[in-house]
Amino acid sequence: MPSFATDSRPISTQHPIIEFYREEFLKHRRCLRAQRQYYSESAITDAEAALARIISDLEHLSSKDNAPQLVSSLLKKFDVVTGLSAWSDPKQTH
Repeated sequence: MPSFATDSRPISTQHPIIEFYREEFLKHRRCLRAQRQYYSESAITDAEAALARIISDLEHLSSKDNAPQLVSSLLKKFDVVTGLSAWSDPKQTH
């Protein structure tokens, strides 16, 4: 498996990547809401609370030294629940 170099510098709070991350978490929130019937109310409540906390703390999370890895890890964990990446339109890929 190829190894990729990653930039481990903290992300400036003015960096546009924060808005990208925010939109990705909002997509997971919308996806979760669309799947509400498949989960218990407590699971939905817990997931929505976690998403709300992450979204509100995104600037703080993005200021950490390992911000890209941290946020990527959180997005992957939500993707396991929502399956959002499987909903991607194949025509949109490059």
